[in-house]
Amino acid sequence: MSSAARSIPATAMAATPAEPLAHQVLAGLAQHRIATTSQLRRMLRPDGTRQLISRVLNRLRSDGFVDCTVLSDANRTRTRAWYLTQEGARLTRDLPVLRGRPPYPITSATAASLKTPHTLAVVRAHLAFAADARRLGHEHGPWDWTPEVSHSIGEGERVVADAVMYYTVVESEHRRKLRAFVEVDRSTMSSERLAVKLIEYARLFHYEAQPVGRRRQASAGPAWLRWYPVYPRLLFVLTGAFRPGTSVLGRKALV
Repeated sequence: MSSAARSIPATAMAATPAEPLAHQVLAGLAQHRIATTSQLRRMLRPDGTRQLISRVLNRLRSDGFVDCTVLSDANRTRTRAWYLTQEGARLTRDLPVLRGRPPYPITSATAASLKTPHTLAVVRAHLAFAADARRLGHEHGPWDWTPEVSHSIGEGERVVADAVMYYTVVESEHRRKLRAFVEVDRSTMSSERLAVKLIEYARLFHYEAQPVGRRRQASAGPAWLRWYPVYPRLLFVLTGAFRPGTSVLGRKALV
């Protein structure tokens, strides 16, 4: 690992175009967990070249901050899916943009390979919204999509969203902020499981946390008000082969 890379203070890394691309790549992987070279280009430098991102990734890999797992598809093309090493996760854990996030979940190449298919599908969903935002003049960047957000719904249970999306609609002089829980299904979830997910979000809507060991007090409102001024919308993104019984929810192909 180079001494230059070691000398980068984590708190100096920020997600702005003025920051070095290497810093943004590290922060992007910390935020989105796993991403391919192409996805990182579309996320951080949509007008840049693949070679630009590849050079940065290869340098970060030689410095020990990132590693990759190689994916093969039906066309026998080899795609690299990148993730942070333990050293890369340590470097990024104190970034202001990542405060409050749980520890980076990828601890080995095996863990990366197990999480890769679903995680990449979630990243593709984000990129589809980001591309629309750029086209329409709205705001939705890499840090407006938070994967794996968990909330208590009582009785020791939690609902975990694939992502929480923040999207700002810009209309003339007016700005409208939208929020949504996002669930991505790659045709691997049964219709029953999709229904259970809906029930879990309904439980979150009504759940009111009570301090342990105290008498029930006057309600302070639903627990979700601690994080959101209004309850986020719920978006199901269905991708992959069509499956009978899912048409009622609609279907959005991710490209």
